[in-house]
Amino acid sequence: MSIDTLPALHGHVAAGFEPVADAFLANWTDQDEIGAGFALSIDGESVVDIHAGWADRKKSVAWQSDTLVPVYSTGKAIAALVIARLVDRALLSYDAPVADYWPEFAAGGKSSVTVAQALSHQAGLSGIAEEMDAGDWFDAALIEDRLARQAPLWELGTGSGYHPVTFGFIADALARRTDGRSIGAILREEICGRRGIDFHVGLAESEHVRTAEHAMPRQVPDLGDRNLPRELAFLKPWSSPGRRGATEWRKAEFPAANAHATAAALARLMTVYADHGRLDGKRFISEATLADLVKERVSGPDKVLPFDLSWGAGVMRNTKPGFYGPTPETIGHSGWGGSCAFADPVHNLTGAYVMNRQHHYLAGDPRPVRIIEAVYGCL
Repeated sequence: MSIDTLPALHGHVAAGFEPVADAFLANWTDQDEIGAGFALSIDGESVVDIHAGWADRKKSVAWQSDTLVPVYSTGKAIAALVIARLVDRALLSYDAPVADYWPEFAAGGKSSVTVAQALSHQAGLSGIAEEMDAGDWFDAALIEDRLARQAPLWELGTGSGYHPVTFGFIADALARRTDGRSIGAILREEICGRRGIDFHVGLAESEHVRTAEHAMPRQVPDLGDRNLPRELAFLKPWSSPGRRGATEWRKAEFPAANAHATAAALARLMTVYADHGRLDGKRFISEATLADLVKERVSGPDKVLPFDLSWGAGVMRNTKPGFYGPTPETIGHSGWGGSCAFADPVHNLTGAYVMNRQHHYLAGDPRPVRIIEAVYGCL
C-alpha cells in the first residue's frame, strides 16, 4: 500500500507523540493491516487514542472508535485483575491450594497446586487430554470436571506450560466458588459496567453488530519441537472452542480466550498495574495484593510457548525478550493474532493495540512492537 492510499487516521494524538501515529500507520504499508486501534495513557491521561482502516475483510465497513474486536489471550491480564480483587477481599489466597476452594481439583495428584501456581501456568493442564468435541468447551461444568480429574501433563514444580484456554476455566471456577459470580459477571456488574469501560467477557448479542471481522493468519505459528503439552494446547481438533458459530462463541464466557474490547478500554483497565493498584485514580486493589499479583512465580523455558518467560499470577513480566518495551518492571499480555496490552509502573504508562488482521506470532508481533518502540522514543 502506498502512502497515498493509507487509511484515514481518526482519534487524537497529543503533541510530541506524532511518531506513535506514524508507526501505527506504517503497519498498513508493510504488514497488510486491515483495521486497528491503539491507545496510550500516561498518569491516567489519554495521550493517544487512534484507529484506522476497516472492520471487515472486504474493507467496506470503516473501523469506528467503538468497534469491538476479540483480543483472545490479552484478556488474561484483565481476568487476573478480577482474581486479584477476590484476593483483596480475602475470598481467595494466592498461596492456598486450588483444592481448598474446589475440592475435586485435588484429583490426579494436584492437591498441592496453589492458586498462584495455577494462574502462572504451572498446573500441568495446558489442554484437555481426553479426546472430546470442540463444542464441549461451551459446557463449563463438563470442562471443569475434566480438568479436576486430569493428572498434570508434566511433573509439578518443573516449570510453566502456557494454558491458552484452560487458564480461564480454572480462574472462573475459583471466582464462582468464592464470589458466586463468573468473571464475566463481575466485570459487567462491578468493574466495567458501572464505569462505562468497553471490555466484555461474554458479549451480549446486541453488541455483535459493532464487532470487527477477523482475517486468519496466513501461516501457522512456530511452536518449536512438538510435545504433548503443546499438542493439547494448540494442535488437537478440540484444543479450542468451536462448532457453535461466531454468535454463540461471542456470547460465551471464555475469560482466557474471547474477551472483546477497544484499545482504550484495555489501556484504561491496565492502569491498575501501572498506578499502584488504582483505577481512575481510586483504589481498586491494595498495593500488597498488586505486588503479589505481579511478582515472579516461575521463569525459564515454557513447555508450550517457545520462549523463556517470567510469569506473575496471570500476567507476563517484561523480562527478556521484552515484548512490551525496555522497562523490566512492565507487565503485559499478548493475544492470538497480535493484540496486546501493557503497563509500565515506572512511567505510569499503559497501552493497548487491537486489530483484525491476525498474524502468526505467538508474542512480539512486529506491529505492536513498532508502536511501543515509538512510544518510548517520545518519552
